[in-house]
Amino acid sequence: MMDRFNVSRWAVGHPALVSFMMACLFLAGGYGFLHLGRAEDPAFTLKNMVVSAQWPGAGAQQMQRQVAEPLEQGLRDIEAIDVLSTYCIPAACVTQIFLRDDERKERVPVIWQKVRNRLSDLAPGLPSGVALAANDDYADVYGYVFALTGGENADLIKTSEYLKKIFQAVHGVGKVQISGEIPQQVTVDLDPQQAAARGISPDQVARSLQGRSALASGGSVDFTTVVPLNVSGALDGVRSVEETPLAGHSGTIRVRDIAQVNREYADPAPSLIRYGGRPAVVIAVAMADGADGLALGRALEKAAATAVLPAGMKLTQVEDQSRVIREAVNTFLIKFIVALSVVLLVAFVSLGLKAGIIVACSVPLTLAGVSLYMGTEHIGLDRISLGALILSLGLLVDDAIISIEAMVVQLEQGRSREEAASFAWSHTAFPMLTGTVLTVVSFLPVGLAQSTTSEYAGEIFWVSAAALLFSWVVAVVFIPFLGVHLLPEARQPSQASRESRLTGMLRHMLGTSLRYKKAVAGGTVMLLIVACGGFMFVDQQFFPQSDRPEVIVDVAMPPGTAIGETDAAVGILEKHLAGSPSLRHMEAHIGDGAPRFYLPYAPATPSAAHATLLLVAQDLDAREKLIQQVEAMSLPAGVHLHVQRLSLGPTADFPVQYRIIGPDPDTLRAIARRVDDILRGTEGAVSVQADWGNRTPSLTLEADPDKLAYFQTDRANVAAQLQAAISGEVAGDIPDGHHHIPVMVRAARPVRSDPGLWTNLPIVTGNGVVPLDQLGTIQVTTDFPILWQRNGELCMTVQSGVASDIQPATVVQRATPAMEALRMGLPAGYRIETGGDVELSSTADSAIFAFLPLTGGLMLLALMIQLQSFSRSLLVLFSAPLGLIGMVSGLLVTGAPFGFVALLGLIALAGMIMRNTILLVDQIQSSHQNGTSLHAAIIDATLTRARPVCLTAVAAILAFIPLSFNVFWGPMAIVMIGGLVGGTALTLIAVPAFYAVLFDRTATTAEASAHV
Repeated sequence: MMDRFNVSRWAVGHPALVSFMMACLFLAGGYGFLHLGRAEDPAFTLKNMVVSAQWPGAGAQQMQRQVAEPLEQGLRDIEAIDVLSTYCIPAACVTQIFLRDDERKERVPVIWQKVRNRLSDLAPGLPSGVALAANDDYADVYGYVFALTGGENADLIKTSEYLKKIFQAVHGVGKVQISGEIPQQVTVDLDPQQAAARGISPDQVARSLQGRSALASGGSVDFTTVVPLNVSGALDGVRSVEETPLAGHSGTIRVRDIAQVNREYADPAPSLIRYGGRPAVVIAVAMADGADGLALGRALEKAAATAVLPAGMKLTQVEDQSRVIREAVNTFLIKFIVALSVVLLVAFVSLGLKAGIIVACSVPLTLAGVSLYMGTEHIGLDRISLGALILSLGLLVDDAIISIEAMVVQLEQGRSREEAASFAWSHTAFPMLTGTVLTVVSFLPVGLAQSTTSEYAGEIFWVSAAALLFSWVVAVVFIPFLGVHLLPEARQPSQASRESRLTGMLRHMLGTSLRYKKAVAGGTVMLLIVACGGFMFVDQQFFPQSDRPEVIVDVAMPPGTAIGETDAAVGILEKHLAGSPSLRHMEAHIGDGAPRFYLPYAPATPSAAHATLLLVAQDLDAREKLIQQVEAMSLPAGVHLHVQRLSLGPTADFPVQYRIIGPDPDTLRAIARRVDDILRGTEGAVSVQADWGNRTPSLTLEADPDKLAYFQTDRANVAAQLQAAISGEVAGDIPDGHHHIPVMVRAARPVRSDPGLWTNLPIVTGNGVVPLDQLGTIQVTTDFPILWQRNGELCMTVQSGVASDIQPATVVQRATPAMEALRMGLPAGYRIETGGDVELSSTADSAIFAFLPLTGGLMLLALMIQLQSFSRSLLVLFSAPLGLIGMVSGLLVTGAPFGFVALLGLIALAGMIMRNTILLVDQIQSSHQNGTSLHAAIIDATLTRARPVCLTAVAAILAFIPLSFNVFWGPMAIVMIGGLVGGTALTLIAVPAFYAVLFDRTATTAEASAHV
């Protein structure tokens, strides 16, 4: 069949058509490349939703038992949900819903709709007064962040809304988010004693104000037109609130007679933002799907520059995704060009000028085809796709070198260029195709695995597969065509003589290897065993840290801390860092997290006891100095800092986590202290902290049921009046432009802030107004300010960061002996689980390993089709681990960690080695079938394959050297360099020895059979 239709012969016979195809491919590919999208990283789906519940007046344990548990029980049977993680604080609880990592991204919106439907069903069964809200809007990346400073918060918000309209009009903008607004309110601070003396309750004041703020229509009258009848007297400002009449014992009075009315900012504010130590508002812009990040960055910069700001205000761009994209893509393009130049230089030096030119032409032809494919599949240039191209670069020229090498050898044997071109198809095309299929299939788990990590890195399969398949097409169609027109009839003698000496050296080594074939085979197996043992000493990693200049400083106060205390702690940090020459930008978010300016960054959950400092350093060296400066600070007791660099790819909030799970909070706390001690004593663990904190004081009104009955009231009525007096009660609102300002009725500040005065608070009952101490006593107790539970079980997490030169897996490994001893002594019903990056890495690896049986089966099928020999196919598969010997040596020598990215390199390495092995085995089999003795066939085939194997290896090794200095791809480059050095040598020495052991059983007749 191959002889009946020879593609290479057809290409040579149709020069005009093939030339036209090449020109079209160049032009279309070049156009496609220039119009590919640019991004720093590929997107991946965030499979989590947050459900929040508010229940004013409830304690943390009430929220946990009466709200959180029913919600979790109702949601748990939705099949796609993996983890329900809930924390409860007084008056609120938040449930974080995490889907299974293998859930397809297309189904995620459908599942969230199921969750919303289930919440609607559950709501009627919850206690009265519980309000639910669901939010899954976490996937947007606000990569363009601006800080507005220089005015009062209300003025900053007004200007930011003006800027929001300007930004929304820019092409390519998806969403614009404003953060940092401090709500305004009109406060009615009642004097409880004066109000009670005049027979007026806080509830009466609230009802009167609500009556004036409600929309009131008097209907309409039909004349020639419809004339509405409006009712005047609605609240329109502080003055109207003050003048609101109230009916008391001695007649009508005004609100101002018993209360102070002010328009002010909420105190305490729910959250605060500062930029450079000054109050600020943040405007964050997210890019629309499919938009060009570089063009959007330029457009936003222009829009910001032309905006007219009030005097004294300043707009500063803190995050510019277009700059990051430009730097990332340009850096990788430079590395790619350097790698390409190295590969082509090797081709020129080793093959000669004309053969080198042919190999050089194969690369842009292949890349042109890949660009068209990427454009069709909407794959842009980003960290993963560019890395895939560099990873494939050594393989791209492999087919071209094999094809041109086959032609050169045939020309040396006196055949014409047309016959040499035909030979390239008939003798190398299908072994090359099988090798290509093996390499593509080796990446199959990365492309098909249903996990967040594989979604992030999945482009490496599709881009590499396209590159390898296009390179094969180029090698069998265009390379023979170019070879016929450019190759000379014979090679230069000087080159031939030089290669003869190298060939003689290799022939001698092969003879020795085959003479001691069992010793060589056994030694290779021993080296593999040693390499597997040495792998235990290689640092393990999930995803490496980013080379971006940002530093995230999470400030964690004891749970239950007021936002004012958190603000004061952040102020200490800001003062310490102000004026640092290493600092470019400093943005503080108190009570809330920073916008998701970078996809792998997970903003902190809103909490008054938490703050986030976003520090942008001048460069990477300055980043490390900033980290040292923060870590060297002396802070008040109870203030915990978690300093982290951004991560490349999915990551956990804390890289090291241990979850303690069980039924009793106090027992959990006791176990957590021991886990805390273990981590603090583990080298490499830093910023150790637990997510519960210690018990804190809590006030409880011990109501007397008999007195409640005597005064004709109940605990709900008393609680409502206390809530209104101490926390306030919303009594309508006042329109203010597009906004409405709530009116808050509450007790005056001296009463609200002094629990000693609460006993005299007047409580309206059915039997008159009585002081609170007539209905019960206030007791001081202690309680946990926050409770966490995971899948319905109470869960306390002890977590830590890691030192800059330590991997999370190393810290976990060091802590394991003590942790296992602790696990052995746990009470019944309690357990400790390992989370963090170690758990995420295991989940990602499991998703890939699940496809290994399919991968192995497809590889074996491809090998059987090509070799039609089970034993030879197994020999090819066995050659895949040969790269481990050089890989482990390279990782140990350089100290590089082995993580998910290095795993991708190992997969590619295995494909390259199997690719070389199948071509060698096929060559041996072909020579032996043509009558050559098996011993001679092994030597001749190895010598024939030696040059293309070595050239491809040298080209790939040199191409990966520039990549070895990259933070993300460095470990993979080390894997490839070390693995190719060892794997290439073993392919040429050990594989022939293994072949001889398996098939050269006798010196005579056993060689006659080509199959087993």
